Amino acid sequence: MKKTGPYAEVIVDLNARRTDRVFHYAVPPELWDKVDVGARVLVPFGGRRLAGYVVGFGYPGGAVNIKEIAGVLDAWQVFTPELLALARWMAESYLCSTAEALQRILSPRLQVKGTRVVKHLRTTLSEAELEIFISSLDRAPKQAAVLRTAVKCPGLTRKELADAAEVSPSVVDSLVEKGILAVSAEEVLCRPGRPAGSFAKIETLDLNAGQKDALEKVAGAIRQRSFGVFLLHGVTGSGKTEVYLRAIAAVLETSRQALALVPEISLTPQMVDLFRERFGGQVAVLHSALSGMERYGEWRRVKEGAAPVVLGTRSAVFAPMPSPGLFVIDEEHESSYKQDGHLRYHAREIALKRAQLAGAVVLLGSATPSLESQFRASAGGPYQLVTLNERIDGRSLPPVRVVDMRREQKEGHRGIFSRVLIAAVSRRLEEREQTLLFLNRRGFASFVICRECGMVFKCPRCDISLTYHQDGRLRCHYCNYTVGLPDRCPGCGSYHIGQFGAGTQKVEEEARRFFPGARILRMDSDSTARKGSHAQIVNAFRDRRADILIGTQMIAKGLDFPGVTLVGVINADTTLHMPDFRAAERTFQLLTQVAGRSGRGSLPGEALIQTYCPEHYSITAAAAHDCNKFYQNEMPVRRSLGYPPFGHLARLLLTHEDEETVKKGAALVKELLNNLLPGEKKSVSILGPAPAPLGKIKDRFRWQLVLKAYNRNLLRDIIKEGLSVLEKNHSSFKPAINVDINPQGML
Repeated sequence: MKKTGPYAEVIVDLNARRTDRVFHYAVPPELWDKVDVGARVLVPFGGRRLAGYVVGFGYPGGAVNIKEIAGVLDAWQVFTPELLALARWMAESYLCSTAEALQRILSPRLQVKGTRVVKHLRTTLSEAELEIFISSLDRAPKQAAVLRTAVKCPGLTRKELADAAEVSPSVVDSLVEKGILAVSAEEVLCRPGRPAGSFAKIETLDLNAGQKDALEKVAGAIRQRSFGVFLLHGVTGSGKTEVYLRAIAAVLETSRQALALVPEISLTPQMVDLFRERFGGQVAVLHSALSGMERYGEWRRVKEGAAPVVLGTRSAVFAPMPSPGLFVIDEEHESSYKQDGHLRYHAREIALKRAQLAGAVVLLGSATPSLESQFRASAGGPYQLVTLNERIDGRSLPPVRVVDMRREQKEGHRGIFSRVLIAAVSRRLEEREQTLLFLNRRGFASFVICRECGMVFKCPRCDISLTYHQDGRLRCHYCNYTVGLPDRCPGCGSYHIGQFGAGTQKVEEEARRFFPGARILRMDSDSTARKGSHAQIVNAFRDRRADILIGTQMIAKGLDFPGVTLVGVINADTTLHMPDFRAAERTFQLLTQVAGRSGRGSLPGEALIQTYCPEHYSITAAAAHDCNKFYQNEMPVRRSLGYPPFGHLARLLLTHEDEETVKKGAALVKELLNNLLPGEKKSVSILGPAPAPLGKIKDRFRWQLVLKAYNRNLLRDIIKEGLSVLEKNHSSFKPAINVDINPQGML
């Protein structure tokens, strides 16, 4: 970028809102060729030296004391103008600092302190000079051997050259000291997974009429190089992935790049294989299970244009593609695309903004689209709807049976497996077919209670019951606090301690009891903690080395197992009764998705849903594979309450170690916001303050305020102004405040 002034405009790497502005620094002559827009530099700031980002050049507004840049932290541009514009938009949209947004965007680079550098050796003499020099080494045969080896195999490392010439490394060192061998340093980037060359490219599949129509519309928009959004609503098994792959191929023909996001790490092994079979070494993989060096290596390959196809989970949406042309978001409805940290961005919103900045296409795919996306794809909406109503090869959707567990209880059957499910699994085992058993709760027992006094064993740091695991320990799934299961109740001393509720470990134990000859695998966050374990479990089940796979939502979407003919949902009610306005939507989506894992091969499938609420519309709609039925039931509820997609929400979560402090802080914040509301206060409503559903986590008490408005910008501006007033006028305010615009959940 052309420099418009002598001073670098730097955003200092601080998260505080009060310092979220440009500071001017002089560029010393020795750094003039190295400092440009997109550079990361070291600057003096308030008696310290901090990292900063160069975002432009110009003059300060008045007479100020200009300091010099102390150094350059990277030898090349770390962010592009597009990513800088994205960071500024994030700061405005999510009420964070620009530096904080840039930290998130550049995290693969910032998390790596150094890179692996390999030193290669080559001769410095011409061929004729080398022959003369070697002939003079009659008394140094080892040096002659090293040089002959260096000629035959240029570029070996010091150790490799010494081993190949069968000499000690000191002989190599002596030739380096004489200047006969020259050392060149090369940065080596780590690559995750199998090398790209180990994947044989496969022939592309024939498309059916629905796939052809969808691809024609998406590819047409790609060729026009203009911003557009498509919602690909396809039933489970309808071939959405093949449409993604063809659309990516169309982007590559325009010399631009494509990004594909998946919601779960468990889906990446299968998708990586598919993508590398189609695109080979052009694919880069980015997700949190990679080491820092592996993520940085892939990040560099993307930035340098060596990997025009990017596949990853949520954070991969920030991949530094030079010229993005397509953003694919598979299972776009998934709440895991929302970052649940301090900067609570949504990957779908980031992809939409990046595509808007770059003139790219966004392809949102799902069998159960979010209500927001369905609403925007309705008549006159900004999204274009393309549908795939049939499974590939004309396969039918699996019939779904709803099992009323109330009747099971009345008839004296009280286990976690209904009689219908036991019979169905037994039949699959006899037929040597595979079964998925789904329960969205890990551990062995959901909670432990004293039968005498009723005390529930809770985490001392979090306001949540401890989960019992098969290793005999109670564990908190929020802070990972663990303690052994006591013999006696610490409250009343009773020995009558009971375990209630089932997790995936309990399901596994019961399955082994009912089906003793079955080969059983379990996939949840406990069984996949070790690196590479996701791929091992998925590959073992896909290769038919197991009969039953038990899992949480990791197995509920995206995975394709042709041998599965039965899906059993152990308890459909685990998400239905959560204190969250999206509970019904999440239940419908999970049930529809997991049922769709059945019958994806040549054999017909079936799904069984066990529930205590068989009449609820989310369950009846899922049993019918009917998105429209659920949409028609849920949308009037959302409209009447002003919830998304008809309105916007913001959640202010206040936390502190002292409950009274956070309670008073929440009341003060509401008072400030009320004073800022315009007119008759009808444009924004404030709910609370109230304790959060999870009132304490990691020794911090949690209170919340929920704001509702029909205009997102108004909602954001009110909160921004309120935080500014709080910062200026209440310097002793102690609670931490986290802002979540349009939260995916209220827990």
